[in-house]
Amino acid sequence: IDYTGTEPSSPCNKCLNVSWDSTPPCTCTINFTLEHSFESNVFMYYGLSNFYQNHRRYVKSRDDSQLNGDNSSLLNPSKECEPYRTNEDKPIAPCGAIANSMFNDTLALYRIDNDTRTPITLIKKGIAWWTDKNVKFRNPTGDGNNLTALFQGTTKPVNWPKPVYMLDSEPDNNGFINEDFIVWMRTAALPTFRKLYRLIERKDNLQPTLQAGKYSLDIAYNYPVHSFDGRKRMILSTISWMGGKNPFLGIAYITVGSICFFLGVVLLIIHHKYGNRNTSADIPN
Repeated sequence: IDYTGTEPSSPCNKCLNVSWDSTPPCTCTINFTLEHSFESNVFMYYGLSNFYQNHRRYVKSRDDSQLNGDNSSLLNPSKECEPYRTNEDKPIAPCGAIANSMFNDTLALYRIDNDTRTPITLIKKGIAWWTDKNVKFRNPTGDGNNLTALFQGTTKPVNWPKPVYMLDSEPDNNGFINEDFIVWMRTAALPTFRKLYRLIERKDNLQPTLQAGKYSLDIAYNYPVHSFDGRKRMILSTISWMGGKNPFLGIAYITVGSICFFLGVVLLIIHHKYGNRNTSADIPN
């Protein structure tokens, strides 16, 4: 579901030129229909296009020691984070261009049945890699578990509406170990990419996770992409016992195999027509 809003008829067109700090955020709703039921667990992704997370300076613009909870790096971030290292003479936590550009749209899914909207439960935990959540990203350490006190002396990234210790109300999903933040910090290799946003778990084996029918997507439109001709979309996907649907490898194998077969036929014809058929073991003078 593309909700960039560049088309005048799109419900999100009014939010096209939104800024990072718009208060209150611009909201829009897009209705859509699922033609087929989703039987197993469903994965909700957000997708971005024309966003180059693979740019060399962008990829380097982070401080892994700070993200791992090192107290000295918290107050003295790496110079690789410039120009998002400090703001108003205070160190930025988390520093760097990657964190500063974190995706911050809010998506909510509803099922429409007889004009009644029923919210779909979206699970926000379990979307990040286990090694990232438990090894690479840690909150600063100190007396107590008060993140406000632990991040004292730092300031939020320039484009963030609130500091890192207010990303979530649950302590095990707040600060540097917030899973939305962790997912964003794993940079994409291509300019068109998707990142896992939420999980929809199957609760009843007798009922599909998402039944075919009408749905609506409520969007708190905070993330501006129009300035760089980017696009935003929401993707619903599921997996089978063979994994997710990805036609790339199949297409690649068929293409390479066809090329090899064609070259093999061509070389066989060349060899048959122009090859040396002299089977004599005598060495010519």
